[in-house]
Amino acid sequence: MIAPPESSEHSPYHGSYIALVGGQDIVQTAAQEGRAADAFYGSLTEEQGGLRYAPGKWSIKEVLGHVIDTERILAYRALRIGRGDQTDLPGFEQDDYVAAAHSNARAWADLASEFTDVRQGSARLLKSFPDDAWMRRGTANGMEITARALAYIITGHEMHHRKILRERYLAA
Repeated sequence: MIAPPESSEHSPYHGSYIALVGGQDIVQTAAQEGRAADAFYGSLTEEQGGLRYAPGKWSIKEVLGHVIDTERILAYRALRIGRGDQTDLPGFEQDDYVAAAHSNARAWADLASEFTDVRQGSARLLKSFPDDAWMRRGTANGMEITARALAYIITGHEMHHRKILRERYLAA
């Protein structure tokens, strides 16, 4: 089992994402939460994809586009760090990515399917890590982080946004 990261392995900002995952094995949890997310996103309609819970907030399509982009970036960071790459990895501006993605112009089913593909790739990457990869440290966005912390952040980030979608966008 891959235990949760210590606070010294990530920035304080990421602690809430890691806490959502809890003490479960991240390799199994990433795959399980991916299936739960697939079921959730698969239950939403094209019309719901355009919902915003307040003016100026991202639509559900934009939230999922953000989750997809962020997961790709975090998985790339985990790959680089897990393989021992010590290159400082740059940050990214999430609002710029959301604007450039044009997720609202895409079909909901296409976005949901893309999330499935991305999560399956992330889960396979995590499953491929040998034991010594998990504790490797690198720098991303100016902060030191381990591959293990990134694995938990990948999963917790999506869980965080799914929770927001349920509570703020879809609450009746």
